[in-house]
Amino acid sequence: MTQQRRRDRLGIHSIGEFRMTVPSLDDANRFYSAFGLDVQPDGDTGLLIRTFGSPHVWGRLRQGARKKFEWLTLHAFEDDLEALRARTLEAGVALIDPPAGADASGFWIRNPDGLPLQIRAGVKTTLDAAAHANPPLPVDGTRCAPYRRNTPRVEPSRLSHIALATTSVPAQIDFCERVLGLRLSDRSGDGVAFIHAPHGGDHHLLAFAASPAPALHHLSWDVPTIEEVGLGYMQMAAAGYRNGWGVGRHVLGSNYFYYVQDPWGSFSEYSATMDYIPASVDWVAADHAPEDGMYLWGPDLPAIFAGSPEGDA
Repeated sequence: MTQQRRRDRLGIHSIGEFRMTVPSLDDANRFYSAFGLDVQPDGDTGLLIRTFGSPHVWGRLRQGARKKFEWLTLHAFEDDLEALRARTLEAGVALIDPPAGADASGFWIRNPDGLPLQIRAGVKTTLDAAAHANPPLPVDGTRCAPYRRNTPRVEPSRLSHIALATTSVPAQIDFCERVLGLRLSDRSGDGVAFIHAPHGGDHHLLAFAASPAPALHHLSWDVPTIEEVGLGYMQMAAAGYRNGWGVGRHVLGSNYFYYVQDPWGSFSEYSATMDYIPASVDWVAADHAPEDGMYLWGPDLPAIFAGSPEGDA
């Protein structure tokens, strides 16, 4: 498959990995393993999060006093890295030293909320072509639904996007466009915004929601169809994780969703069939009414979904 790339646009192309502190690695292992992720030890002091069948490390967890999203690594094409560094400095954004224990490659900066970001050369983890699918449709005279007893475990294929609570959605949009070379997909006033990468990928790579304090809101993991979204809901409920939101369908992004609350107040999302924006398409961003900012159908939005997911407010 040909790798998508826009030579006329300078910008990062995908998420590399994240680093997060959690109060209990045992609780993290149980939660993310139940979710369907490949959780492995990272030496004696942490955990690695992968998706099954891929060597790519999506997350690195360490134990600490409270849940905190420590930093985020973003990937760029190697021959764009110096141009990105130069544009960052021209934009008046200061370079910072890597956090203690972090990889020093590429360069490090802070986003408007102070979150450390690493920009480095790395593999393109965004899709180069849409991979949409539907559950099998009934055929006259035969039963379509699988037996529940034979249902396979839901195991997401990749990290689709990261959603962050932020003190200023407009500031994050400006930073993503002016510094990172990302592009606005859609927004709903200053309450929520969805940002995509210029070199082909999902409707949003990053999302931002207004909040009194910055925090991780959710990690979104891709599954093939709405069937796996629903089965993911059942899988997590059976494991004892019953707080969440969904099953439903978003308007902005069009994806089907189920969000399950982790032990520390933020969420992991099963997401299926999100809108895809090829590199060749100049997506026209729009500002949408609040009723279109969250969902097309599904249960009422629970109060826990709008809370402070790292206990900072």
